[in-house]
Amino acid sequence: MIFSQKIKPTYQPKRLAVKLNAKGEQFVVKGHPWVFSNSIVKIDEQAQTGDLTIIFSKNKNKLIGLGLYDANSPIRIKMLSNGAAQINAEFFKKRIEEAYQKRIPLLKTNTNSYRLIFGENDGFPGLIADVYDTVLVVKLYYEIWLPYLEDILPSLQKASNAQTIVLRLSRGLQNSKQHKFEDGEVVYGKLDNEVIEFIEHDVKFSANVIKGHKTGYFLDHRANRKQVGEWSKGKTVLDVFSYAGGFSVHALYNGATEVTSLDISQQALEIAIQNGKLNDYDGIHKTIAGDAFKEMQKLISKSKTYDVVVIDPPSFAKQASEIPLAKKKYAQLAELGVKLTAKKGLLVLASCSSRVTSQEFFDINKQILNNLKRPYTVILQTQHDIDHPVAFPEGAYLKCSYYRFLV
Repeated sequence: MIFSQKIKPTYQPKRLAVKLNAKGEQFVVKGHPWVFSNSIVKIDEQAQTGDLTIIFSKNKNKLIGLGLYDANSPIRIKMLSNGAAQINAEFFKKRIEEAYQKRIPLLKTNTNSYRLIFGENDGFPGLIADVYDTVLVVKLYYEIWLPYLEDILPSLQKASNAQTIVLRLSRGLQNSKQHKFEDGEVVYGKLDNEVIEFIEHDVKFSANVIKGHKTGYFLDHRANRKQVGEWSKGKTVLDVFSYAGGFSVHALYNGATEVTSLDISQQALEIAIQNGKLNDYDGIHKTIAGDAFKEMQKLISKSKTYDVVVIDPPSFAKQASEIPLAKKKYAQLAELGVKLTAKKGLLVLASCSSRVTSQEFFDINKQILNNLKRPYTVILQTQHDIDHPVAFPEGAYLKCSYYRFLV
């Protein structure tokens, strides 16, 4: 099979000498992957997106790092290396192989869907690579990678053994004039069906790799979905913000008697139903389409409770100004969740807002649960699964806590 000719670079990156202020230097030396524009003291005025920046210390003129220049972002330099290196196909190949090695324990389970490259955390700022069986979906968030695709994609294909590679583009990149790609374009192999079936810890799912959110599915909660499933046998389950039914389907597969998927998107709920049907189960799968806060309140007014309640909302704080409101929403969800959880039931609360730390999130839940004066014990707190390694503080976003009520 042959790669699309479109991956050949249309721009040959230049090498740029860069000097930073003391604060910027400190971040680079400590291994942080971002250099903001206000940290740059000296750089070529002709710098273009994708150019390789060679960062020298201000005083000793010593090379302290290499990165890719991004003229369109306040994060002006995305770091590749904290020392000298040859940035070429071999450099990327080695980094991809290192990332793959970290995922091997997961791949020894009955799972053929995983995140091969997790952006900055695997040394590829703004690049995600997810595997769904034999299909690799690469999502680009920045133009910086356009000149390097020819060096990177073959190694990604080899590591994942993919028969097909789909290229997904962020909204900003979809509007870029620096390339001729379409979002969802097949750049290697062929794709007979945009809906791909895959396995996650024995459970079958599907993802639309062309039109689905992100790369088609949310792989990050895999370990939590497995855990919820194992604790759902013979139980009634409410899956709030269910999207394509990740928690719901694991619960059904593991013998839940009744599962209710709640999501604002009717289309997502239909996918959840279909994902459930990929597996054998005897329970009942119900759906509720609507705003989660309002629908949960309706269920409370009807005195409805569930043995297991999972609340996994989308990110509430995509920028700093949204943090206070996000914390308020997490508190509201915790309170609603407590009221919907049956006697001696299990409440699972999750957050994917990187701007709200794990400790802050757990503290919010603790305060609400304590105020409601219902005895409980924390039986588990989790963060990232093995294919979402965290290499710097801002790279951490996922947290999940399990509360078992004693009455």
